[in-house]
Amino acid sequence: MKVNQAEFIISAVGPAQYPTDALPEIALAGRSNVGKSSLINRLINRRNLARTSSQPGKTQTLNYYRINDDLYFVDLPGYGYARVSKSMREQWGKFIESYLLNREELKLIVQLVDIRHAPSKDDQAMYEWIKHLDRPVCVVATKADKVPKGKWQKHVKVIKETLGFDSNDHFVLFSSETGMGKDELWGILSQHIGLHGKTETGEIVEQ
Repeated sequence: MKVNQAEFIISAVGPAQYPTDALPEIALAGRSNVGKSSLINRLINRRNLARTSSQPGKTQTLNYYRINDDLYFVDLPGYGYARVSKSMREQWGKFIESYLLNREELKLIVQLVDIRHAPSKDDQAMYEWIKHLDRPVCVVATKADKVPKGKWQKHVKVIKETLGFDSNDHFVLFSSETGMGKDELWGILSQHIGLHGKTETGEIVEQ
């Protein structure tokens, strides 16, 4: 997808702050530092639109990024943030649950996992939760450039087995460094927001 415009819109903590223009939304979920901000920046060919942080748990809101007036990326707070208080985690959990359960504009949840490690209990719980909510999901294994190509399938097998991955769901190998998986992921996102096909300029057009 050719991105002509991308901008940060709002950090929301509840429905009253969510955008009201009814654009489709793609939510990104994953452990802190799994690479959500880097993935967003690679998808839109920007370096710093989505701010990356070395401090786990820094994202404490739903961060909305509008892309081409076609869709929103919604960056969810990272889970697995041990340094964050229990009360704060519970507060985040409530508004994230409300968003995932009730947001009509939400078309797909992209769950990021680090290809180098077996999914954590938090990763497993998130995937099970998404399946329980009956929301479409795409699992993205990030940081593929950190693992030799010959070992990719071994790591993918571990991830799928640990998650109890449903073969009907999407799975993408991704590298924010090299751009691997970018086109494949955009294709999946486009399907779920109702945009199909490409013009000669590379723009996605409505079916």
